[in-house]
Amino acid sequence: MIPVRDDLRALEGYHSAQVDVRVRLNTNESPTPPPDAFRDAVAAEVSKVEWHRYPDRAAMALRVAIAESHGVDAAQVFVANGSNEVLQTVLLAYAGPGRVVATFEPTYQMHAQIARITGATVVEGERAEDFTLDPAEVERVLTEHQPHVVFLTSPNNPTGLVEPADRVQQLLDLAPGLVVVDEAYAQFADWTALDMVDDDTPLVVTRTFSKTWSMAGARLGYLIGPTWLVAELKKVVLPYHLDTVKQIAGRLALRYAEDMDDRVAQIVAERGRISSELEALGLTVIPSGANFVLFRPDGHDGRAVWQGLVDRSVLIRDCSGWPRLANCLRVTVGTRDENSEFLTALSDVLSASSADFRSRPQTEQNGADR
Repeated sequence: MIPVRDDLRALEGYHSAQVDVRVRLNTNESPTPPPDAFRDAVAAEVSKVEWHRYPDRAAMALRVAIAESHGVDAAQVFVANGSNEVLQTVLLAYAGPGRVVATFEPTYQMHAQIARITGATVVEGERAEDFTLDPAEVERVLTEHQPHVVFLTSPNNPTGLVEPADRVQQLLDLAPGLVVVDEAYAQFADWTALDMVDDDTPLVVTRTFSKTWSMAGARLGYLIGPTWLVAELKKVVLPYHLDTVKQIAGRLALRYAEDMDDRVAQIVAERGRISSELEALGLTVIPSGANFVLFRPDGHDGRAVWQGLVDRSVLIRDCSGWPRLANCLRVTVGTRDENSEFLTALSDVLSASSADFRSRPQTEQNGADR
């Protein structure tokens, strides 16, 4: 066998539990598909694709459509295969060996994972017990480590907390390098950092089509940033990296913004219902601005609760073994019926004895998905 790079030996690959259940609420996908009109429009355009030709390397039509939806210039838009490839491209350009990337934990684990894969050194700031970010901790991390790239996720995953605008401004005031605000769940929150992006500010905001646009199967993401930064990304992105079908689907999806807004409103309403009922069960609930809710089943073993839900054919995310997230679980907001089934199953699980669960076989669960 040929050994992998020395700096990768301690890393694990990306994993996510794949369990056959009736109700799957563990990966923060949209609970409903895009409208039929979108599917029909995509099918009509795909039927005309010249399959023997390469796609538009610059993805110009898609970038123009995204730019128009945000009121920016197409030169400020970069698109790729999911927001993870967007993040990877940024880190290939601005991180790497000899450079430092900062995160504030707990947060989306792929930021640190991708940074390490590019060869960068990762430094981790600590969030408070309630998962908020202390300005003093931000100042400490940026002053001590002088990171070339610093990540802030808002709403944060897996906690769901929305970062205040003054925290982003603090990063911009103190960071010596690039600030990346990951807004995979921004449409569920009450503010966005997009208004802070301009050509004079080293700030990029990343987004995805996977959540609110109900397009997780397409793997499409983008960033809005300074034109000079987008131009630099061309140096590291692979040729023809975004296929023709994906470009078509993304462009057409933006025509159905009202449908997206309706889905968001339904999810936000259900998020409130889930949070209220979890609190009524006596659990600790972290305020969420995303399409999921992080909670702690105080007085119960989190892993055992997760297993009890699986036994009842309901799958949520077990975060109890993750650093700084002891005994925490995360549930994606599904349809009203799915949410009701989850809440009923959870009530049953909490009523059962912990010993009953510990005696049962445990289902394997690893990884750090969105």
